[in-house]
Amino acid sequence: MNNFNINIQKLFSELGNNKNMVLSTSYNDIITSRMMSVIIHNGLFYFQTDRTFRKYPQILNNPNVALCADNISIEGVCTEIGKPRDNNDFINLYKQYYKSSYQIYSSLQNEILFMVEPKYIQRWIYEDSKPYIEVFDFENKVHKKSPYELVNMTNEEIL
Repeated sequence: MNNFNINIQKLFSELGNNKNMVLSTSYNDIITSRMMSVIIHNGLFYFQTDRTFRKYPQILNNPNVALCADNISIEGVCTEIGKPRDNNDFINLYKQYYKSSYQIYSSLQNEILFMVEPKYIQRWIYEDSKPYIEVFDFENKVHKKSPYELVNMTNEEIL
């Protein structure tokens, strides 16, 4: 197994099966963010929402989204995958970790399930009280960890 796969497995193990995360979406230069109850399963991020909410048309028109929790930023592509109750893996975990939300919302007619496939993850980590920036580039299968004081990149290098 290569360095990327080993380190991404370690990251997902640390993340666990659920996390409250900020979801940011945008369309036509309007960006919105909100807290979401997220299920993490097999390297993917899942959330349910009502299709009458503002984020729904934003995602349909621009599937590039960002998730953020604690010291982790995730950029990915979001895909509508059906009704929450039609996905057993999701619904079993959602019921376990977000029982009241499951009971109130998961059966509603307008509720829809989305999946976010990560493309780029960045997080701050600390080793021996020193800050590092850890990057996971999914498209190029690259994992990089750099001491913060060495990260003096130009804007072009960051993008």
